[in-house]
Amino acid sequence: MAVVDAHQHFWNLETGSYPWLTPEAGPIHRTFAPEELLPQLAAAGVERTVLVQAADTYADTDAMLAQADAHDFVAAVVGWVPLHRPDEAAGALERYRRHPRFAGVRHLIHDDPDPDWLIRDPVVEGLGLLAGAGLPFDVVAVLPRHLEHVPVLAERVPGLRLVVDHLAKPPIREKGWEPWASLIARAAEHPNVYAKVSGLNTAADAETWTAEDLRPYVDHALEVFGPDRLMFGSDWPVAVLAGDYAKVWRETGVLLAGLAETERAAVLGGTATRFYRIGD
Repeated sequence: MAVVDAHQHFWNLETGSYPWLTPEAGPIHRTFAPEELLPQLAAAGVERTVLVQAADTYADTDAMLAQADAHDFVAAVVGWVPLHRPDEAAGALERYRRHPRFAGVRHLIHDDPDPDWLIRDPVVEGLGLLAGAGLPFDVVAVLPRHLEHVPVLAERVPGLRLVVDHLAKPPIREKGWEPWASLIARAAEHPNVYAKVSGLNTAADAETWTAEDLRPYVDHALEVFGPDRLMFGSDWPVAVLAGDYAKVWRETGVLLAGLAETERAAVLGGTATRFYRIGD
């Protein structure tokens, strides 16, 4: 089974527009391209990646699909369509589904001032289109309210596969636990809900974090989801805000060292391969 990084990004500040990416973002306020990631993937032994949208625009999705065309290591693209405008979304999905690596949709719900955006009626209708197309949805659950909506969607759109990005950003830096632990467990009760072991370093202390800071949260996720519904992601280049690709990969290996070989293989590639239907 190929090792898959299930969550990474590219962006180009000269050709793309990313409203959230301001100079205040520090070291990630620059262009990040495949040529910079390739040697880091090789050093870690990561063979394939899932390239995830960084802007709620067609332009970003088109640019990612072009990157997939140019680089074989990009096995799947999670793009964007206007789910809140379902008629328009239907046409966009029809167009994008023609590309063999268009594998899912995400919307930056955490940038919307309405924490209930995800359960608006037009959005739920749009998510139903994804379910009908066999495409999953990546959930950027930053607020507890976002995570509360996941089991609601799992019930309202039962054919939709959902994946919670970054384990919904548990309160690692504060060594907190609730309500995150209960909410993620409630989401995991639904078999069509998955989660990514990704982006946890930037939820921890940027300077001092190690696998042991992340362990209680990852162990809890393993308990409620199981390895077959968890997938590793680097969240590169956001990861450079708290280390680098090599450290994220190394500490993830420490976290998973106690698992059986088949369980590690699931988190490090098998789950993502099935979820995003890589190679289908």
